[in-house]
Amino acid sequence: MSALLLDIDQQVGIVTLNRPDKHNAFDDALILELTQALRDLDANPAVRVVVLSGMGKSFSAGADLNWMKRISEYSEEQNFTDAQALAELMRTLHGLSKPTVARVHGAAFGGGVGLIACCDIAVASAAANFSLSEVRIGLIPAVISPYVIAAMGERAARRYFLTGERFDAAEAYRIGLIHDHAPDDDMMDRTINLIVEALLSAGPNAQREAKALIDAVVNRPLSPALIEDTARRIAQVRVSTEGQEGLGAFIAKRSPAWIANKE
Repeated sequence: MSALLLDIDQQVGIVTLNRPDKHNAFDDALILELTQALRDLDANPAVRVVVLSGMGKSFSAGADLNWMKRISEYSEEQNFTDAQALAELMRTLHGLSKPTVARVHGAAFGGGVGLIACCDIAVASAAANFSLSEVRIGLIPAVISPYVIAAMGERAARRYFLTGERFDAAEAYRIGLIHDHAPDDDMMDRTINLIVEALLSAGPNAQREAKALIDAVVNRPLSPALIEDTARRIAQVRVSTEGQEGLGAFIAKRSPAWIANKE
């Protein structure tokens, strides 16, 4: 059985972690397979949005026990090489040029929280529960930390990195790890469908540039160089083919080509 299910439905690439008997826990094979699947979807012009979900009772329970047993016997250098593969998965998901949405249900622990934080948008069911549990087994959430801290903030990270406590969807929403939560799976899917619809109404090149803009601006001081960079970015987008089409459609009160072509 494949560890991943892939489907493309009306410009949406749906990636489903498919290890339900293991609560979609990571191992080295799944990490490599998921990394490649994300790269393939990013390169596929038929895909505008990527949705990441999990099969069975959980989104992802973090690290697979058998994998953990193997790496416990690795040397430091072998552990470094192994950790780099997980770091590359997180970097790939975070850096996707297309919008990404996490559909979160059940357990999301450890690296599963990392996947959520790497997605642009995350929606959970009210019954979802979360934990950065690495410290409870003497480890740290190292390679996921840049993305998780960016999502929940330093203050919340200090609590949940250090305690390994479980927290619910309401708390995940309060601290910013997820953008919305719904009372059940059906309502969660309705919420995600509305988000996907909104994403598909936007210009694909504008979305790529917007994602690059966020990474370029975040945590940088307000300086003449930053101001010049932002001015240059909008100037380039305005004269681009998509920018011209979007402005023309707005002025003419018609649908832009990326929507008209879909209808």
